[in-house]
Amino acid sequence: MPSPQFNFVLQFVRARPADYHQAPIERLRRDFVRSSSLASPPEDLRLDHGTLGPVPVGWFHLPESRADRVLFYLHGGGFVLGSPITHRELISQLARASATTAVAVDYRLAPEHPFPAAHDDALAAYRGLLAEGIQGRQIVVGGDSAGGALALRLVQRLRDEDVALPAACVLISPWTDLTQSAESYTSVGDRDPMLSRAALQRMADLYLAGHPADDPAASPLLGDLSGLPPLLIHVGSAEILLDDSTRLAERARAAGTEVTLEIFPEMIHVWHFFASVLPEAQAAVAAVGRFIQAHIG
Repeated sequence: MPSPQFNFVLQFVRARPADYHQAPIERLRRDFVRSSSLASPPEDLRLDHGTLGPVPVGWFHLPESRADRVLFYLHGGGFVLGSPITHRELISQLARASATTAVAVDYRLAPEHPFPAAHDDALAAYRGLLAEGIQGRQIVVGGDSAGGALALRLVQRLRDEDVALPAACVLISPWTDLTQSAESYTSVGDRDPMLSRAALQRMADLYLAGHPADDPAASPLLGDLSGLPPLLIHVGSAEILLDDSTRLAERARAAGTEVTLEIFPEMIHVWHFFASVLPEAQAAVAAVGRFIQAHIG
């Protein structure tokens, strides 16, 4: 059974306006910033802004952070919302749990910058991190939701371009198939309080701008999953994106990639966001921390 705190989280999620997913993008962005500001970042966080290559990034430093261990993070938001600032509490929680210095990529957003802008920024920033002297074995790539798609596609590109792979890859509620062809889009459907098929389709259309959704470069689940670093996949059983994770785990294992898939009963999309109040999120963040520390370095 979910904790009592989970009901408060659901009330918060369901309190959004009824037209949330149809609203103008600028309004969605303002609302996302406003809601994320309700979560206070840790008082001992130092957030520095800089660049890796040509890409702006945010560096997250905590007392537990080790300079020789880096969590390279790609935030979610359907390719159209979000930034290192909107995700600062989540990233701080993950950095603290894993004793890493986190760097979050402030990649370009759609519709102003359609596919493959965000993917190219992820690759350019990773290359920039290597250029600063950090080795692949000192890096774990991570991302949530659309950021999970960016993270998975990034490690595929690194493999294909013979660039140093990270030690591991962490995917939180990843959106890996923009064709939305999996069964959970129907079987979970309206029971998902965070996402809807219509909202996902809108975001995919804005990012792809006519590019085929079944291109593995856009939907990395459909690409080559061999030769990748170990994957940790977290997903909630109440997510419309559930099968994006289960299918990924099945196909990656079949391709010979090491996969740890953890399905959390009744949890919603990226419930890790609520780690300041939700025991289930705290447990999930702790699990991510253990995985990173077991693989990095």
